[in-house]
Amino acid sequence: MEIRSCALEGLEKLTKPFTWKEVRVFVTGAAGFVGGWLVRALRENLANVVVLIHNSDPQSDLFRSGMISQVKVVNGRLEDFGVLEQAINENEIEVVLHLGAQTLVRAAHRTPLATLEANIRGTANLLEACRLHSDVVQRVVVASSDKAYGEALELPYTEDMPLHGRHPYEVSKSCADLIAQMYHHTYGVPVCIVRCGNIYGGGDLNWSRIVPGTIRSLSRGERPIIRSDGQYVRDYIYVEDVVNGYIQLAKQMDDPGVCGQAFNFGNESKMTVMDMVQAIQRTMGTDLEPIILDSAPGELRSQYLSAARARQKLGWAPQFSLEAGLKRTVDWYANFLAG
Repeated sequence: MEIRSCALEGLEKLTKPFTWKEVRVFVTGAAGFVGGWLVRALRENLANVVVLIHNSDPQSDLFRSGMISQVKVVNGRLEDFGVLEQAINENEIEVVLHLGAQTLVRAAHRTPLATLEANIRGTANLLEACRLHSDVVQRVVVASSDKAYGEALELPYTEDMPLHGRHPYEVSKSCADLIAQMYHHTYGVPVCIVRCGNIYGGGDLNWSRIVPGTIRSLSRGERPIIRSDGQYVRDYIYVEDVVNGYIQLAKQMDDPGVCGQAFNFGNESKMTVMDMVQAIQRTMGTDLEPIILDSAPGELRSQYLSAARARQKLGWAPQFSLEAGLKRTVDWYANFLAG
């Protein structure tokens, strides 16, 4: 991606180091898995947080943790431009962290239109609102995905590779990613893009995903289910490492060569789905044999990332090994399922 300056207006903004304290932040997807962790980190850094919520799930970490009482809630959908524009304008939002999306590959395969509306139109709506209020919006970080790359002849994915999504979810992320680039290069909106591998950790209540689904099955003494043949390759990364990446990236968007860029966040350690299931079994001290369905429509066989750009330009690196991340994850679900 071509680099473009995101110099802030006024000498005081150019010289004053960025701090999250009392910064007005708008988080979409805040009630989701990663969003809940991100809101917690922002509040720990004393940011003033406004969240967009479509469906209120009392089981989500944002509600269970009580963090919902520390933020201002805007109820609405990404597809509603008026809601987004009003939220940004009336709250004088300075930083936008856009995680809101329809994130399930199988749901996208079953009903593509809803996914395209949320992920493509929703991203365009949000960035247009940021463009209209560029006098206050200083930084925008858009959550893309390694799925945006689609199928590649060579791996790992690097940020300069073309985006070749083919199936519904991939295409929705490819398009949203390109729209974010357009708003930066055409209109100067200060945007960065995050492309992550498969994120795992406590708080993910989408039981069809391999990590939470396997942990819940093993906790019940049931055989875990693998939808694919178990040999699909992924790059798994622990959620707190991802959140640290978002926080660090947004904070460094004034640095030369950062704003306007896409950044991969991954462990740079490819694993098969079966490898992950076996790692969870070791963590939980069980060896129940998984049930292999060998049916995973719309999913690519191999996806893993190079995070060299994030290491070099942001000084970011994962802090949690697979073993440490899974230990924290299993502990979280043990408490959740017991409750």
